[in-house]
Amino acid sequence: MTFSYTQIAQYLRCPRSYRYRYLDGWQEKETRAPLLFGRCFEKALAAFFLREDSAAVLFKEWGAHQDAQLEYSRGDDWERMLRQGVQLLERLAQEDRIRIRNPRRNMQIKLVQSISKENDFISYVDAVGSLDGKRCLLEWKTTTARYPEEPEGLLALDPQIICYSWISGISDAAVVAFVRKRIPEIQYLKTTISDEQRREFGRLVETTIHQVEAGQFHPHSGIRFPRNGCINCAQLGLCLGNRQLIDAKLIRRPGASDLDWLNQLDD
Repeated sequence: MTFSYTQIAQYLRCPRSYRYRYLDGWQEKETRAPLLFGRCFEKALAAFFLREDSAAVLFKEWGAHQDAQLEYSRGDDWERMLRQGVQLLERLAQEDRIRIRNPRRNMQIKLVQSISKENDFISYVDAVGSLDGKRCLLEWKTTTARYPEEPEGLLALDPQIICYSWISGISDAAVVAFVRKRIPEIQYLKTTISDEQRREFGRLVETTIHQVEAGQFHPHSGIRFPRNGCINCAQLGLCLGNRQLIDAKLIRRPGASDLDWLNQLDD
């Protein structure tokens, strides 16, 4: 079986949610504008480093969603997000802090780590290049708010960055955050991941896979007021037995096995 950081993170957040998504075949409908825009912007970034017309690529990719019924964040719309994306690409060119040699090979890099005879772990690293002249892993993020920079060293605790350092063996990493706000901004956040952090993450992966193989899918409720983690979970309707929420947020993967308990939702 093949595992990924997204799978491990979802299991750690809520094992029951993992089962719904990866075993029962319930996938979130792709209606969130920020998520779709982020994918389009990554394609524009690839064009940028390939010395192609990145603004034209962004317009083409994002244009495919112009008439779709998407869920926009407060104050956002299709045109505003496009304009911010173009401004961010222009700022990236002006600041000129990133270099990627042979971008066709060093962007969207597929890395595979064997965990056992039966299991592999796969990651797609956004890029390996240099920031301010120093070689590092590069992770792109699009966001509407600046990433926290204090206290110093905070980025070294990011489990996704630790994962990519573990699977690549590269200790230096950077998050390049494209901040969509009134005046768009790019943050360049650097960190170094230690050997011990990589070893710990490897052990975490092995432990989590063992739990999945043992069928341990206990619910982990995120409801604790005033912070309600379950509210933003796409699988909330499954936990509540709410058919309306299920139909609004989820779609069943073709070929997924039927479950007896699901039939009760039709009563």
